[in-house]
Amino acid sequence: MKKILITGSNGFIGKNLKERLLRTENVEILTFDMENTMEELEESIKNVDFIFHLAGINRPENPEDFYKGNTDLVGNLINLLEKNNKKIPVLITSSIHADKENDYGKSKLAGENLLKEYAEKNSSAVYIYRLQNVFGKWCKPNYNSVIATWCYNTANDIEISINGRDTLIEFVYIDDVINAIVSHLNEENKENKLYYMVEKTYHKTLGEVADLLESFKENRKTLTIPKVGTGFERALYATYLSYLPKDKFSYKLVEHSDPRGSFVEILRTLDSGQFSISTSRPGVTRGNHYHNTKNEKFLVIKGEATLRFRHIFSDEIIEYPVSDKKLEVVDIPTGYTHNITNTGKKDMVLVLWANEQFDKENPDTYYLEV
Repeated sequence: MKKILITGSNGFIGKNLKERLLRTENVEILTFDMENTMEELEESIKNVDFIFHLAGINRPENPEDFYKGNTDLVGNLINLLEKNNKKIPVLITSSIHADKENDYGKSKLAGENLLKEYAEKNSSAVYIYRLQNVFGKWCKPNYNSVIATWCYNTANDIEISINGRDTLIEFVYIDDVINAIVSHLNEENKENKLYYMVEKTYHKTLGEVADLLESFKENRKTLTIPKVGTGFERALYATYLSYLPKDKFSYKLVEHSDPRGSFVEILRTLDSGQFSISTSRPGVTRGNHYHNTKNEKFLVIKGEATLRFRHIFSDEIIEYPVSDKKLEVVDIPTGYTHNITNTGKKDMVLVLWANEQFDKENPDTYYLEV
């Protein structure tokens, strides 16, 4: 069992690291935060095998507090390690601002230098991560992250303020930070390398970030979701959702009803079509049309039905009985007129996917009885 100490475990990075370690086998987590004492820190140090030093000060009221939180605390940590003859790995999260001529940068650099001396003196593994602009879930808004602030504001209908849409910023996602720092748990740092940066980064302008967040918000009205499956958009969308107010997790859809049943659009994508749901009452037949290029997939998730197809230049009718007893997707080939009939005694529910968004000016849908 490896015992891990996380300082600043209630902070943004600390919470995300703690989440990761809680689902890691053979790991015991000890924590140190503002409410703890130096005596408690020493007791923890006596019993751990690895330290993630994440605690620090970003925006204090008094400049001297930068040095108390970013320099002195590192010194206290080192003193306790040496006092108890603990030569264990220490990983610290510093900042790319450590080379800046301000109190924050100077205090971070001073803390780094103390760890460098500790590493040289004790031949101990030390990892200094100079982090870029980190974003992700649980980051405090209106503090030191533009993405956290803008996600919070957008989700809460608060106007965001942009100073320089073309300003380019290098961002790093919290999951990539955690992946990087956790990777050192089971190594010995034989190369004696001190400085690290998270390699996977995203370069985005403030305008790009603001526009993406607005498109996330508008998705609930337009139903069109941006490309959120990979890259920066995936990370930003996950971050944005984490700031939704507790009473705004859900949103209503527009239902179109008539004597046959109902039809509801669920989601539209930019390049992979849209998803919808329709209901049909017993005995109701929908369809009797064909498409030249547009294609669809049908899935009955409640009730039973029969799908009928006929090549538009043939008299042969093809039937597919479907029901919720055996879930199966039916492709709708182009050039086949088709319909679906509810053959059950209760309402039938159908999930539909079409490869393109509906365009009423060019629907590619032509009436023809099966």
